[in-house]
Amino acid sequence: MAHGLDLVETEQAAAPAASAADRVIAVVNDLVVRVSLVALIAADLVLTYSVIVRYFLKISTDWQDEMSVFLIVGAVFMSSAAVQALRGHVAIEAISGLLPPRAKMIRQILVDLASFTFCAFFAWKSWTLLLEALEEGYHSGSTWGPPLWIPYSLMTVGMTLLSVQILLQVVHELRRRGRLQ
Repeated sequence: MAHGLDLVETEQAAAPAASAADRVIAVVNDLVVRVSLVALIAADLVLTYSVIVRYFLKISTDWQDEMSVFLIVGAVFMSSAAVQALRGHVAIEAISGLLPPRAKMIRQILVDLASFTFCAFFAWKSWTLLLEALEEGYHSGSTWGPPLWIPYSLMTVGMTLLSVQILLQVVHELRRRGRLQ
């Protein structure tokens, strides 16, 4: 199920005016989605090149798998906040459809708070991993050996953006329900 994507547009139309933080994260999300699209296309080109060069020219390519993984993982992590902004993540709606509106709202806030807690913890651990990789000069164990701060930074920024996006959604929901001023 699509976790109420059709309802999101209706709710967004009824939502209060966007704050400065909402506008900033919307611009960042839009930019990140565009860059992620380019990264996915680049991963496609790298893998296609690899297949052609290996199969037809019998030339070894030891960097293409790792490069494509970096690009794909970076695109996934970086674009997660934009997907969350649309509530586009996979969700199970079987129970939600049976609940009264107030219970749905409480369930949504509790799910968002649990998601925020997990994502904020993941972002914090990503920051520590990134800083460690920078300080210690960690590199991949492959023959290509790229520095690991590259994928760690993509993971860190992506999870931080996702945490901020979820927090903004919780604040909006609480404001909409009159729980925050």
